[in-house]
Amino acid sequence: MNSKDCKPHVAIIIPCFNEENFISACITSCLHQKFIGEIKVYVVDGMSTDSTAHILSQLLLEFPNRLHLLFNPKRVTPISLNIGLQEAQAEYKMILGAHSTLPPDYIQKCVQAFENHPEASCVGGIILNQYANATSESIGLAMSSPFGVGNATFRTGGEKKWVDTVAFGMYKHEVFEKIGWFNEDLIRNQDDEFNFRVTKAGFRILFDPSIHCDYFVRGSYRKLWKQYFQYGFWKVYVNILHHQVTSIRQLFPAAFVLYLLIWMTTLSISMGIFQISSIPAMMYLLAGLFFALRKKKSKWLYIALSFPILHLSYGLGYWKGIIQLGIFKIQPHAHHAQHNR
Repeated sequence: MNSKDCKPHVAIIIPCFNEENFISACITSCLHQKFIGEIKVYVVDGMSTDSTAHILSQLLLEFPNRLHLLFNPKRVTPISLNIGLQEAQAEYKMILGAHSTLPPDYIQKCVQAFENHPEASCVGGIILNQYANATSESIGLAMSSPFGVGNATFRTGGEKKWVDTVAFGMYKHEVFEKIGWFNEDLIRNQDDEFNFRVTKAGFRILFDPSIHCDYFVRGSYRKLWKQYFQYGFWKVYVNILHHQVTSIRQLFPAAFVLYLLIWMTTLSISMGIFQISSIPAMMYLLAGLFFALRKKKSKWLYIALSFPILHLSYGLGYWKGIIQLGIFKIQPHAHHAQHNR
């Protein structure tokens, strides 16, 4: 709390790299909040090579005391998060992706949630997907379905409750004082791993559906595959790091991939066994069609296509992690890291 006026102080940390199409809207949405306290934004740029640097320089002129620009030549997201978090001096600290924009009451609702639930150490809400094209809409609809992402409440929605993780969480400063910073070895899943440590330390994470932000979905099946393959791979790293499976939902895509491999081998045994073992595959297809139609009938085919891309990429990434990290003990490298969130 600010001792002079007792108004809450919020710091927002945004890592970015080559975000010329999104960074301005993201920052201005943060600094045009209807909030009684103080907000400062810390952008950590991974040495952008497009016009992001120019846009940031113009915004610095507009918000000279509220916008701070920091740099991370290593271009690794958790390092950028830590640079911003360690620089910021605030009662509440929030992480945000450059592809996001906040409604004007977002920060006020987060702080109000802390006041209404003093036992909470982190609060967050739901991501509302925004679409650049038809492909990104189909992907976003699949990612907001429980069939696509399981019980990831920040994507699927639901009632106010205590959860194991949220996206773009706002944390009390005391959380970082007790458990430290983001794990800088994690190229993906750094939020999940950090929030696992948060709950393990006895802190509580609150999901509040009245809190929401917009997120612009990347519109490419190729990018979706790459993103979720990395999620699966790095989730194994998190499990090894903590010597346990950190969430049950992560196991289903890997089990699905294993089932498909076993299913294919039954062809060499007998047609009867193959037909019987085809039942789960048929059930999967029917479930995918059901949830796709439930989301949007006019897009059902493309949504249904997005489901196996989500599950197969994550599952294959998970198995790669098991083989590379768990069996052969080959450490991952950060040189292919994508710095954006």
